[in-house]
Amino acid sequence: MNDQTALRIEDATAKASPAAPLAGRKILIVVENLPVPFDRRVWQEARALTAAGALVSVICPVGKAHTETYECLEGIHVYRHPLPVEANSAAGYALEYGAALFHELRLAFKVWRRHGFDTLHGCNPPDLIFLVALPFKLMGKRYVFDHHDINPELYEAKFGRRDVFWRLMRFCEWLTFKTANVVISTNESYRRIAIERGGKNPDDVFVVRSGPDLSRVKHAAPNPALKNGRRYLVGYVGVMGDQEGIDLLLETARHIVHDLGREDIQFCLAGAGPSAEKLKQEAIRLGLASHVTFMGRVPDDALFELLSTADVCVNPDRVNPMNDKSTMNKILEYMALGKPIVQFDVTEGRVSAGEASLYARANDPVDFADKVLELLADPAACAHMGAFGRHRIETEMAWAYEVPRLIAAYQRVKTRG
Repeated sequence: MNDQTALRIEDATAKASPAAPLAGRKILIVVENLPVPFDRRVWQEARALTAAGALVSVICPVGKAHTETYECLEGIHVYRHPLPVEANSAAGYALEYGAALFHELRLAFKVWRRHGFDTLHGCNPPDLIFLVALPFKLMGKRYVFDHHDINPELYEAKFGRRDVFWRLMRFCEWLTFKTANVVISTNESYRRIAIERGGKNPDDVFVVRSGPDLSRVKHAAPNPALKNGRRYLVGYVGVMGDQEGIDLLLETARHIVHDLGREDIQFCLAGAGPSAEKLKQEAIRLGLASHVTFMGRVPDDALFELLSTADVCVNPDRVNPMNDKSTMNKILEYMALGKPIVQFDVTEGRVSAGEASLYARANDPVDFADKVLELLADPAACAHMGAFGRHRIETEMAWAYEVPRLIAAYQRVKTRG
C-alpha cells in the first residue's frame, strides 16, 4: 500500500468516527452460519462498531479453530454455541435451525443480563433470526437486519424448484424485513429487494459492501511449489458447494488439459464445504488428479500465498438469480491482490470487477476455458486488469470506505422506534 492510498483510507476512517459517534450504544450481533472471527464481514463490522464507541457482543456457532464457548477478543464479547452437522435434508435443516435458535435465544438473554444491548443485529442465513429479536423488540430494543444472502434464490439454485419450502422462505424473508428497523444490504441489488420485495422505506436501507480490509489482505511471496512443476497457476478461493459451479470449473480444466492438450496449467482450489469430497472424486474421474489441487480451508497466510502465486483467478459461480444479484467476496479479494479474473457474466460480478475481469458466456465451461487461456497468453492484459482492480479497491471499495455507511445505518436505527 503506497502513502497516498494510506492517506485516503485514513481519511475515510476518520470520517467514520470523528468522536466515537456510537459511544454509549450496546450492540448484539447474531450470526449463524460461520464462527467469529472467521466470518470476515461480521468481524469487520464488530471491530468498526467497537472503534466507533459501542460495546459489542457476538453470538455465533463454534467452528474449526474457534471452539471456545466464550472469548473477549479486542474488547468484543464472543459467545459460541454448538450446532448439529450441516444439513442436507428437510429434517436436517429443521434440526439445525431449531438448535441454532434455541442457543441464540439462550445466549441473547445471557448477553442482555451480563452486558446489555439496545440493538440486535441479525446476519442471515437463515431468515429466522428475527424470532430471536422479537422478545427483545417487545422490551424496546431495535433490530438491524444484515442481508448477506437471498435465501429464496439460494434454495432455488440448490434444488431447482419453487415449492412449499421456497414459499416458506419468501414468507420468512418478508417477516424479517417487517421486523427490522433498519436493513443493511451488501449491494444495490439486495437494496432493491429490501425496498420492492420487503416493503422497506428507502431511507431505512443502507448499502454496506463486504470490502476487503487492506491491513489484512496483503501480497505474499509467490510459492512456485503450488504450480506442481507447471508454468501457470489458476487459483480459486471459496465454498465447495453445489451452487458454486466448481463442477463447471472442473469441466473447464478437463477441456484445457485433455481436449486442448495443455499440460502446463495447474488449478489450485482453496476452501471447504459440503461438496468437497464429491468434487475431489469428480476430478479423479475426469483424469485431473495431478492437475487440480484441493487445499481445503486454509489460514490467511496460505490463502494469500496461493492468490499471490496465481496467474489468473476464477469465479465459476453459475448464472442464476442468486449469483446474479450477489456480490462474491472472492472477487474483491482477487482485485485487492491485483489479479486478473475470469467469471461468468453476472450483474453484480460486473459491478464489482468491471475491467478487472473477462466474462464468459453463461455456464459455458468451454468459453470459460477460452477466456482463461486468452489471459495466460497476454501478460500485458493481465497486468492492466490487475492494476485496474487494485486501484478500484484502494480508491472505492476497501472496507474503510464502508465504515461510514455502517455508522450511518446505526445512527438511523437510533431514531427508529
